[in-house]
Amino acid sequence: MTRRGSAAVAALVAVIGTAGWIASAQQAPDAESLTFLGEPITAAQLALGQQLYAANCASCHGANLEGQPDWRRRNENGRMPAPPHDASGHTWHHADRPLFTITKLGVGAVVPDYESDMPAFEGILSDDEIVAVLAWIKSTWPERERGFQAEVTANDGGGS
Repeated sequence: MTRRGSAAVAALVAVIGTAGWIASAQQAPDAESLTFLGEPITAAQLALGQQLYAANCASCHGANLEGQPDWRRRNENGRMPAPPHDASGHTWHHADRPLFTITKLGVGAVVPDYESDMPAFEGILSDDEIVAVLAWIKSTWPERERGFQAEVTANDGGGS
């Protein structure tokens, strides 16, 4: 290989390495730093959660977790639109336990007599799959929101 060829290969390796480093730096926080109900979250759970969110949640809550338009105002049927799950919403204000219960059993399980267009996912997703989806959502929040939500969860008794 010529000197010029070696330099080109070295440059390509450097570009690929840098691209990999940038991609990993832009990803959600390390799985090891995330927990759900006090249990550590794995990278495999986050990957599964992202896939399950896309298949089961994105049609209402948005592919980018942005929620439905005008999500703070009731629809004509009196029900609230799907809220965002990103930092602009309020999901991060809630502890792990009620988020899990809402997802599994529906909003009415936490707020009696509340009517929502969101289905209960019991029988659709397993408990482990619900945890994976919620963990993936948490992984997308900025550090400040994750920290606040971790405190709320700890105060709810779900952090240990």
